[in-house]
Amino acid sequence: MEWRDEGTLITSRPFGETSAVIEVFTAAHGLHAGVVRGGASRKVAAVLQPGSQIEVGWRARLDEHLGSFTVEPRFSRAALLGDPLGLAGLNAVCAMLRFALPERSAYPLLYTRTQTLLAQVEAKAAEGWLPEYLRWEVLLLEECGFALDLSRCAVTGQREELRFVSPRTGRAVSQQGAGEWASRLLPLPLGLLGQGGMTLAELSQGFAITGHFLLRELSALRGRSALPQARGRLLDLALCSPPE
Repeated sequence: MEWRDEGTLITSRPFGETSAVIEVFTAAHGLHAGVVRGGASRKVAAVLQPGSQIEVGWRARLDEHLGSFTVEPRFSRAALLGDPLGLAGLNAVCAMLRFALPERSAYPLLYTRTQTLLAQVEAKAAEGWLPEYLRWEVLLLEECGFALDLSRCAVTGQREELRFVSPRTGRAVSQQGAGEWASRLLPLPLGLLGQGGMTLAELSQGFAITGHFLLRELSALRGRSALPQARGRLLDLALCSPPE
């Protein structure tokens, strides 16, 4: 069994005395793990950093085996080491992919959007990439089979004045449709319905929505009891200490 692909390195951990096991998010093969022989050496370890863009060749005797990778660097995202918010964003993306996705399933649309998001993070314009990161979490839910329906009110069917999301169904609810149940619904930020920027309050509301459904729908499915700490660190930096 053998293939080649390009992807973003998600995790790397030691394997034996001289090797490393890495996980890579690729366009055609999804989230995939393998052994890198000599991955513990100083030269190779410098390439095996989360967020690095690499070309990999995977080979195994049988498809169900862990297999081994050969790795060729494409480019590094090490510049984010000097940008606390950007580094938090990169770490959150890697952690959320690992949290949400099953192994060895291709998500070409999510892969493309992930590359776009990481390019925005590298540009260091937080007012642009933070809303994009939130919409990326909405897509992550959708790609895993738990799409939000924000197109019309679940109660009245109207498309205007959508103000809430049902925490049970993930469907939008209008001001009129909410009625006396408004206090039990999740506030829907208007920025999540469009493509523009968002205030910190809107971002906070949006992350409450995605966090609720990511945890509810995926934690049991993936055998995890909480969302990744990396996501929490990003929200702490983004919402409590806004960039200048």
